[in-house]
Amino acid sequence: MTLPPRRLRLAAAALPVFLAVAAYAQPATAPAAAPTSPAPIVEPARPPATTAAPKVAEDASPDQSALTAQLFYEVLLGELTTRSGEPGDGYALMLDAGRKTGDSSLFQRAVEIALQSRSGDAALAATRAWKQSVPTSREARRFELQILIALNRIDETVEPLRMELAATPLPEHPFLMAMIARNYARAPDKKAAAEVVEKALAGDLKNPATAGLAWTAVGRLRQLAGDSSGALQAAIKGQEADPSSDGPAVLALELIDPAQPLAEPIVKRYLATPKAVPEVRMAYARVLTEGRRYNEATAELATLTSARPDIPDPWLLLGSLQSQARQDAAAETSLKRYIELSNGQRDADERKRGETQAYLMLAQLAERRKDFTGAERWLTKIDSTDDMVAAQSRRAGLLARQGKLPQAREIIRALPELTAEDKQHKFMAEVQLLRDGKQFQAAYDMLAKASAAEPESSDLIYDQAMVAEKLNRLDDMERLLRRLIVLKPENQNAYNALGYSFADRRVRLDEARTLIQKAVQLAPEDPFIADSLGWVEFRLGNTVEASRILEAAYKQRPDPEIGAHYGEVLWHAGEKERAVSIWKEAALADAENETLQETLKRLRVKL
Repeated sequence: MTLPPRRLRLAAAALPVFLAVAAYAQPATAPAAAPTSPAPIVEPARPPATTAAPKVAEDASPDQSALTAQLFYEVLLGELTTRSGEPGDGYALMLDAGRKTGDSSLFQRAVEIALQSRSGDAALAATRAWKQSVPTSREARRFELQILIALNRIDETVEPLRMELAATPLPEHPFLMAMIARNYARAPDKKAAAEVVEKALAGDLKNPATAGLAWTAVGRLRQLAGDSSGALQAAIKGQEADPSSDGPAVLALELIDPAQPLAEPIVKRYLATPKAVPEVRMAYARVLTEGRRYNEATAELATLTSARPDIPDPWLLLGSLQSQARQDAAAETSLKRYIELSNGQRDADERKRGETQAYLMLAQLAERRKDFTGAERWLTKIDSTDDMVAAQSRRAGLLARQGKLPQAREIIRALPELTAEDKQHKFMAEVQLLRDGKQFQAAYDMLAKASAAEPESSDLIYDQAMVAEKLNRLDDMERLLRRLIVLKPENQNAYNALGYSFADRRVRLDEARTLIQKAVQLAPEDPFIADSLGWVEFRLGNTVEASRILEAAYKQRPDPEIGAHYGEVLWHAGEKERAVSIWKEAALADAENETLQETLKRLRVKL
């Protein structure tokens, strides 16, 4: 007998599906044990991609032998019709079998078929039939919550969420709060999600044991809804209820902004508690670093490495900040400590990335003290292909410092270009070699050619302007920077560079001040822009104001160029001993700094 095409397809699929469905018919040897740590509000399972038997839900009926021959055939037919391209029939058959047996795994399979077919209403109907058949099923309730959120029927989730909270043991509520925030974050209507979660969590918000994290969940959803003020209020209430809870502090970290001055005190109050965890202090140090508040970040990291010297990551960031501040001996100690501890890190990729950063910085420190052999030794420890460009660029820089510029350029040019990013890195590395070697015309020609090919590239325009200044092509520099300001009006570096150039040449000083003040507005925490402002005030004759600005900038970032300017202002104010002290400090950091050397030569000062 010849089977019709559809029956033929079903027959071909029957054996593997039969084996899968047979799992439903296995008699249970013992009642299913109640889970000890149920996963709260999990995502609905994706439909299985293989013929393996569907996972039996945690609250499945223990009497799976109730699957009679007729029901077994119904389940088998449901799987076959689903896999042959008729999920509607398969869904109906599986749901009917679930109702007849009360077997949670069959209900779950019906839900999965509906989700696979992108039928949210059918999936919701199956979960509610599941709840009606197995009223104690937490799995059914979790699926219902997920589907209601996906369908943006947020108001209907209040009661299921309250029931889930009531069914979850109190020690598991912290994890539950995090999952609630994560899942409701997917809701299309974020504002409604925040309101519903706050309503459902009413009991937890009043309970001191859970209020900190409950308010964090509410605050995170308010934040996603664009209500930063509401999120901040939630963090404040969470901390008031439980000062030792890390949730409000972590939320506040994400809200730190000049427009939200009350966010940072939340973090500081938490870090002052005995239960403050190192991860929050580390995250705060990163926020401070990103805000260019280097001294404060260094202080936090010093506190952390003193209290927990066994954690590697703080040592790496501390070493980086110390290196930037020209505290070379301290930086070397911190970076070597990081390398010692990094072997204990579980993530091999993360460890390799961190070690590469440490090796590059240690090579730079060795190069500063002209220990080129030591620098090369650190670079040879880098074996990551992903960091080849960085390592070879540093190696080329070593050769250039020793007067071997042609060989250095060849090293850069020989690097592979696997991606567009590699090509860009190679280009900028070669330009930097030329700038360091004072081959400004060659660098300018490279940048001009690249800028002609990419006329909208703000980085190329800025770098070309800076090289034009070195060539004393000042009209060209001004043209390029003004073009950059038109292209990128939020680029603080363009305003700062043009204003500083005017101030340094004592021309158009009022315009210079206006340009630099604009840069300050765009980057109020940048010590180098503050240095420019102090310098233009000095050129305008406002010595007291210049001294105030430069002193603050130098404290924030003791860079040799800032020190050169600050010392000169002190010198002209009659504080010559203090000026010499500042210059000596700057010389210890970088005796070859051009601005420092020019200042000392012009003022005829010998240190």
